[in-house]
Amino acid sequence: MAPVVTIDGPSGSGKGTIASRLAAILGWRCLDSGALYRLLGYSAQRADVDLDDASRLAQLALSMDIEFKEGAVLLDGEDVSLAIRTEQAGNAASKVAALPAVREALMAWQRACAVEPGLVADGRDMGSVVFPQADVKIFLDASAEERAQRRYKQLIEKGLSANLPSLIAEIRERDDRDRNRSVAPLKAPDGALIVDSTALSIDEVLERVLDRVYQTFPDLA
Repeated sequence: MAPVVTIDGPSGSGKGTIASRLAAILGWRCLDSGALYRLLGYSAQRADVDLDDASRLAQLALSMDIEFKEGAVLLDGEDVSLAIRTEQAGNAASKVAALPAVREALMAWQRACAVEPGLVADGRDMGSVVFPQADVKIFLDASAEERAQRRYKQLIEKGLSANLPSLIAEIRERDDRDRNRSVAPLKAPDGALIVDSTALSIDEVLERVLDRVYQTFPDLA
């Protein structure tokens, strides 16, 4: 398997931003696993499939034509980048991700992304389940209030409606569901560098992550 760096954490912890910036610096591929579950949740709602119908969801997961192209997310050739970033899509993603059959259906797709020269994978179980033998494991966290503030700014900047108190409540609910699900619960993987980004800038978080990566791969420094 190619070298792998995993970046896990709850919604709004900054893992997607750090993963994409790290991948760009290293010249590695970047896997946004959360987008896969958002795509499935979005597809299920569009196809009128119940979010607790594990069998149909697994079939849908295997049939999705997904492409990440130049910053855009394509589903069956359609750009759904904005559609899958709504809070509705995020909540749907959290629900379908709790189903073992769904996670199994997407496992091979994710692991196939580990190709040379390397992969930076972000999600909620990248280091604990999908890539347990990853060379570097990072776990990002932040307070629910801070993560809601970040999400609020993102949505407003994209021209989408947002309500801060509702976002805080939704993030806490999603955290509880993700941390307590029976399959692949959200947790810091063994041996992970844990970074609380509540009071840190993106550059400060990235610096800490890069330090760990360069310690592991000194030739990349």
